[in-house]
Amino acid sequence: MTEKILGLIPVDWRFELTSLPYIRKIIKSRWMPFLPIVLNLSVFTVILMAGYVGGVSTGNYNFGIMFVWIVWWLLLMMVMVPFFSRIWCMVCPLPAFGEWLQRLGFTGVRNKLFGLNRKWPKSLKNMWLVNFLFLGTTYTTGFLTTRPIATFILLMSIIIGSIALMIVFEKRNFCKYIGCPVGGFLGLYSNMAVTEIRARDPQICKDHKHKDCVIGNEKGHSCPWMILPFDIGRNTYCGMCLECFKTCPYDNMAINLRPPATDLLVDKNRGLDEAWKAFIMLGIAIFFFLIMQGNNGLLKDWANAKTTEGYLTFVGLHSIFNLLLIPGVFLVFVYASRALGSKEIQLKKLFTNFSYTLVPLGLIAWIAFSFGLLFPNSSYVLHVLSDPFAWGWDLFGTAKFPWTPFLTGVMPYFQIGTLLFGLVLSLDIGFKISKQTFQNRDQAVRGFIPIAAFLTVTTIFLIWLFTG
Repeated sequence: MTEKILGLIPVDWRFELTSLPYIRKIIKSRWMPFLPIVLNLSVFTVILMAGYVGGVSTGNYNFGIMFVWIVWWLLLMMVMVPFFSRIWCMVCPLPAFGEWLQRLGFTGVRNKLFGLNRKWPKSLKNMWLVNFLFLGTTYTTGFLTTRPIATFILLMSIIIGSIALMIVFEKRNFCKYIGCPVGGFLGLYSNMAVTEIRARDPQICKDHKHKDCVIGNEKGHSCPWMILPFDIGRNTYCGMCLECFKTCPYDNMAINLRPPATDLLVDKNRGLDEAWKAFIMLGIAIFFFLIMQGNNGLLKDWANAKTTEGYLTFVGLHSIFNLLLIPGVFLVFVYASRALGSKEIQLKKLFTNFSYTLVPLGLIAWIAFSFGLLFPNSSYVLHVLSDPFAWGWDLFGTAKFPWTPFLTGVMPYFQIGTLLFGLVLSLDIGFKISKQTFQNRDQAVRGFIPIAAFLTVTTIFLIWLFTG
């Protein structure tokens, strides 16, 4: 019997968006995604300028702060990732300079790339480095969300770092394994997306010995993300660059609609690096709430480095909570799962597989957190649109629009409903993973009880935290 997501949609259901001729024509054009990148670059130029001129002033009325940490963040978490996978990687302007330098051009095809083109070290072909770099970035949350110059420094560091790394290493290794603070969770949470890039007919790819999508041709570059487009198992490392659509001589690539979270059920290439990314993202959602929306003044002072001792305490607590405490507590529940289910299953395998049950809950927790940014703070955007550099402009007549929170009275209901949906989806995916992992259904049911308890308790805690 075919598995169904939430008992409603078959796991293998697909609708090909690129079967629509005008969409396929746009996707295959060499102007795509160049034009969206250029458009994005113009916006980020304003963001960088606003960050630089804003200096260390308060960030509430700064274009850079508002558009990066409110507008972009909300679009990323609430729209792009759940609906369009890694589409941000497709249109991101920050590594564009490095990639254009590699190709010595903008829209043309040049498969002999400029630079040293060294291979990325095999030992670092995972999420561990990006996990620690992302966690390190969150140590500066108190600065990034309040001091425009900190956002400017972060974005410029990514641009300069991408250029330097792309001169040394081939293709998009910078984006895939190191440079982008959001790359790791985009990869992990893209497994939740309702879209995917896959081969239309795997047999055509199997019969085709000359893999143009891998080596490139006169119509397009070899895959910049160094995956096998004809054999994409999960969305994790597909940056949606669209080159495979251009290179495929059989027009065999597709963008599909699908049920959410189906990639989490792909039982291959699961690893502890992605498991720890799930723990880190869940833990950071909790810490971000306490710092940005909570009422604990002491923790906020620590995060904002009011004192050196306080800041070091924040870094220590933040690291222990994300890297040790959450995984440690989860391990206890996994150990109970093994005891109830089957002791023949390796503890590491059980721990790794069940960690993917935190992906739906984690993404939904971030969406619930984002409601706390959207409803109270979105009115600031109207002000900064008219006066992006705080120079007294009023371009659209909204510079004097007052801070006006909206729907804050019903915001908790949005958050509670969202978190409960996340729990249901996590339980659904989790039980399916349990059936994959244990040898029979009875073992799967018994083994999943502790994991279901962990997910439920965590959801109750998040509801209390966000709305209590």
